[in-house]
Amino acid sequence: MKTAQEYFDEYAVSHQNETNQTIHYICVPLIFFSVIGLLMSIPTTLLENTFGLYNPLLENWAVVVGVIISIFYLRLGFWYFTEMLFVILVSIIGNFWLGNTVNLLYASLIIFILAWIGQFYGHKIEGAKPSFLKDLEFLLIGPLWVIEKLNKKKN
Repeated sequence: MKTAQEYFDEYAVSHQNETNQTIHYICVPLIFFSVIGLLMSIPTTLLENTFGLYNPLLENWAVVVGVIISIFYLRLGFWYFTEMLFVILVSIIGNFWLGNTVNLLYASLIIFILAWIGQFYGHKIEGAKPSFLKDLEFLLIGPLWVIEKLNKKKN
């Protein structure tokens, strides 16, 4: 497995243009958030019958997938794991609130589609294909790259 820095360096190759980076700062978190919402839209009967907690914040498919992808982040490093765990938890809470306000499935689909349009537009400006077309792991690296890039801008 590559190191986090190797992933970031490879990801950065197709993310040099300032406009593309700005689009990514907006669209990558929106895509991540919408995927959590889409996962939370999947019926939870199996999870409720298995765990019997009847807590929608704990018994949903976003938590199941979140646990699985957290292993990937933990392998990159404890602080990357901690950052992404925070993002996952905030996304679950935000989607829970959103789902109590509007239809979560439709809202997540709209956010997902619009954010991907933004992403592809950014890559058109960049003149480079999205990294995930080369390696699907970059779908998990994107959110972490945004966090790291924004942290560096603050310093």
